[in-house]
Amino acid sequence: MDSPFLTHAVLYLTAALVAVTLFRKLGLGAILGYLFAGTVLGPDGLGFIHDPEHTLHFAEFGVVMLLFVIGLELNPEKLWQMRRHIMLLGIGQVGLCAGVIAAVLSPLTGMPWGIAILLGLTLALSSTAFAIQLMEEHNIMGSPVGRKGFAILLLQDLAVIPILLLVGVLAPFHAEGPVNPWWYGPAAVVLVLLVGRYAIHPLLRAIAETGIRELFPAAALLIVLGTALLMQATGLTMGMGAFLAGIILGNSSFRHQLEADIEPFKGLLLGLFFIAVGMNLDLDLLLREPLLILGAALALMLTKAGVIAVLIRLSRGQWREAFLLGLILSQGGEFAFVVMSKSLDLGLLSDEVANRVNLVVGLSMALTGPLVMVYRRLARQKPVEGEAPKDTIINDEPEVIIAGFGRFGQIVGRLLAANHLKFTALDQNADNVEFIKRFGSRVFYGDARRPDVLLAAGVAHARIFVIALNNPAGAVAIAHYLKEHHPNILVIARARDRSHAYQLLNAGVKHVVREALESSLVAASHTLEHLGYTETQTKNMVNIFRTHDQKLLMQVANHQNDSEELIKILAEGKKELENLFASDKRS
Repeated sequence: MDSPFLTHAVLYLTAALVAVTLFRKLGLGAILGYLFAGTVLGPDGLGFIHDPEHTLHFAEFGVVMLLFVIGLELNPEKLWQMRRHIMLLGIGQVGLCAGVIAAVLSPLTGMPWGIAILLGLTLALSSTAFAIQLMEEHNIMGSPVGRKGFAILLLQDLAVIPILLLVGVLAPFHAEGPVNPWWYGPAAVVLVLLVGRYAIHPLLRAIAETGIRELFPAAALLIVLGTALLMQATGLTMGMGAFLAGIILGNSSFRHQLEADIEPFKGLLLGLFFIAVGMNLDLDLLLREPLLILGAALALMLTKAGVIAVLIRLSRGQWREAFLLGLILSQGGEFAFVVMSKSLDLGLLSDEVANRVNLVVGLSMALTGPLVMVYRRLARQKPVEGEAPKDTIINDEPEVIIAGFGRFGQIVGRLLAANHLKFTALDQNADNVEFIKRFGSRVFYGDARRPDVLLAAGVAHARIFVIALNNPAGAVAIAHYLKEHHPNILVIARARDRSHAYQLLNAGVKHVVREALESSLVAASHTLEHLGYTETQTKNMVNIFRTHDQKLLMQVANHQNDSEELIKILAEGKKELENLFASDKRS
């Protein structure tokens, strides 16, 4: 049976796996790997795919999901903390770069100023994936200049929706088609806000209460795609609908779980989108105009690097680190491919102009890494150090993550909150989450046993992880995951009983808290005091027992499967405890 769909799917997956793996190892990034895979498969490559347009339209749902995730991550508190850098650096970078590019394009090519400004704004955006990766590789992410770079990238994310709206505003002058009444769009926005405020949260809560795991991803997809299609039907963009839905749910208890459930679909479809863009790249144009394309890519990078360097210098940064950040953010971003695709659909740009822009952006991505490395060597740049200025951007990533927020986890959280220490708590009981949030606690719905949920909650930035689950098997599974993937995190785990404590210790947890031990010791203290022992004597006996019992626990944990050794250790332990008490009484 002939099945072109399956054949194409196998081709896409094979090309993506090979190309992305190779390009990541070369330090060129996944996006270039997808683009390369597309050029190989497309009409100008090996010709396996002759009609990439259909794939491109389907894969645009990846862009929709990307915008939804961006909306989820836009924390109002973070935006307020970074307001100065966002306003001065972010708006300044996008505005100045767009102005310079438009001022060159319009007179040089004769294109209308509206189109030139659209291209200028599009090319002013950088690739967040590229920039974040490079900042981490060069150890500047946590420095003052790195935080300024993050503020610029955050403003660029915010600029995505206005640019898409500009595409829609310019479209009627270049494309024919039915136009909806003006009030359709505002009415759709109001409807989404009302549904998001009064219906989506109760719906997600009801789904969470069912405990059926596959329903939550289905609900997440329904929210994203339903909102996107509603916006499209009223004349606005699907991306704007997804972005709006993300903002609505960004402060909900289900934020991390939604992000984790959408991430696989977003990653696959966005990768497919870049493959489709690669299949549509005009390689003949690159061969005909190599100097023009290369010169345009270098000019774009020099312009952006220069503007960013000047802005950083004006904000009291050093020239060397300012130009380093400028180079890191100098490439065109993946969003340019989205705008080119939309512009072609609406007839705003010719194929030749869109292809030139796509080639310039792709080439600038490929050149960024090597140019940054060359600059570091020439400038002999040392890791950026020094104190942050007074308006340092506060990193809101949690230092502590608490998995499970029942009675045990809540006590830990209350003590941290009382000392103004930030933490993020995850719990699978939707009713519990809803109730606790009324008291101002930072708790989210999510399955802490899932690595994608932990990553969405910020485990990569946490210093301490408290496992407070009431599920022994789940607690051990989390402990094994943290030991393998995040070995530098200090793990403190709740143990239901001695057997559970052994499992946690064998999973690499160094701080195991048995939930019944301390309460039992308190009860024993009261008993001893009522039998005539003084408070000092009681405290000494309890401390002796606690220390001895912890030592015995560690010994037994290494010999659980050796019954003879266990009997020997326990017998010796009992005798040692009696000797310790006898010695304490003599003293």
